[in-house]
Amino acid sequence: MQVFGKRDKHAVPNRGKTAMLLDYVWVIFGSFVVGLSFNAFMLPTHIASGGVAGIGIVLHWTLGWEPSYVLWAINLPVFFLGLFVLGRSFGYLDYTMKTLLGSVMLPFFIFVTANVPAATGSSLLGALFGGVGTGVGLGLVFRGRGSTGGTALAGQIIQKFSGISLGFCVSLLDTMIVLTSAFFMSLEAALYALISIYITAKMIDVVQLGFNTEKMALIISEKEDEMRQGILEEIDRGVTRIISQGGYTGDDRPMLMTVVSQSELTHLKQLVRSIDSDAFFIITNATEVFGKGFYTRS
Repeated sequence: MQVFGKRDKHAVPNRGKTAMLLDYVWVIFGSFVVGLSFNAFMLPTHIASGGVAGIGIVLHWTLGWEPSYVLWAINLPVFFLGLFVLGRSFGYLDYTMKTLLGSVMLPFFIFVTANVPAATGSSLLGALFGGVGTGVGLGLVFRGRGSTGGTALAGQIIQKFSGISLGFCVSLLDTMIVLTSAFFMSLEAALYALISIYITAKMIDVVQLGFNTEKMALIISEKEDEMRQGILEEIDRGVTRIISQGGYTGDDRPMLMTVVSQSELTHLKQLVRSIDSDAFFIITNATEVFGKGFYTRS
């Protein structure tokens, strides 16, 4: 069995030792945040919001098992099963090592923070702030280009044999865990778990993409030259000219693409309307824009 080979698909650019070390710091710190949120919010309020941590909560409240032991007992066998079953498709060496690190450190931090006092006895607050903490922690792990294993890795294994998309496999596993919590604990706990899952997903996006959401505009106008000059000179943003074709007429229609900040959007809309009130104008979100005039993130 060859696990780590030369693979262009998963090739990692040479990022330097400091950047790679920082990745491991993110994985460890993110695991700590998830573990702390688990004991401060999720466990005391019975919020089993999917993942192996959700299994730990269900088994803790039904059988009295220690959650950290449950996570170790599931994460490590799943990790080594992934190495055996997935082989080279498991991932590059650096990712594999950080996945192993996350699989070990998350249960460890759940264990060492087990005596942290419950932050709230409210299921709603537990779901909300537990979701925030879990999302922030997982977002940091993902920023470190790592994983905490668990259902994400189990989903990869199921995908290999079923052909079902990875996202659906992971969602199916999380749904089964939530339904299990409804059966063994209460329907109300399962409903709060769904709220927590939603908050977690949103917070992962915030950590990964940030709060800065630029806007991308696509403009089709008969006054293309005037529109282009207005954007370049008045808003001081770059413009890309794209040759498009009308679906009905088949005629070539130049389309302008530009990216502006949130504060510049109103000015752009006013500019477009003042130059050509009949212009076809689309605005959509653009996250993590790199290049001149925009921020740069690792």
